[in-house]
Amino acid sequence: RRCHRRCTAMPDVPFQPFCAFLGALGLLCLAMVGTWCQHWRGGFSLDGSSRTFNWHPVLMVAGLVLLYGAAALVYRIPSTWSGPKLPWKVLHGGLALAAFVLSVLGLAAVFRFHNAQGTPNMYSLHSWVGLATVLLFSCQWAAGFGAFLLPWAPAWLRALYKPVHVFFGSTILMLSVASCVSGINEKLFFSL
Repeated sequence: RRCHRRCTAMPDVPFQPFCAFLGALGLLCLAMVGTWCQHWRGGFSLDGSSRTFNWHPVLMVAGLVLLYGAAALVYRIPSTWSGPKLPWKVLHGGLALAAFVLSVLGLAAVFRFHNAQGTPNMYSLHSWVGLATVLLFSCQWAAGFGAFLLPWAPAWLRALYKPVHVFFGSTILMLSVASCVSGINEKLFFSL
């Protein structure tokens, strides 16, 4: 019976090397998307051409996958489990804010491209899932800022909102990855 429990238990993976592995994997994904847009999609520009569109996948992967994923991992680092929480809250909120700024810039790039080309803006499942993700993310950031960083929120409100914040944070991260995968597949489908 004891062996059975050991065999079915989760493997004990050290946290910091696993985070480093995830960070390297995320940077590799960003490098691959950047290389794809630079070498096979014609590079980057702000002139309304297809090169303007190329900012969209790079900024969205950088913001909603890399930085948002890093913001989610900040509270899982063992050194955050004891001691003052404020510096970690500020880092968490700052990384999420940077992710939000990059995602808004990524949306601006794709809307600019579509408007310059006369293409409808919201024509696919990818576009609706992506926009819903960014809207949920903006609500999540504002609610988290109000509940956890501003000093006016009472402890009972923070305790009540914390599981909701964690749930929607994980959901938004999964929606971000789904949006990225569906968007890359959509672009490949239209390119081929």
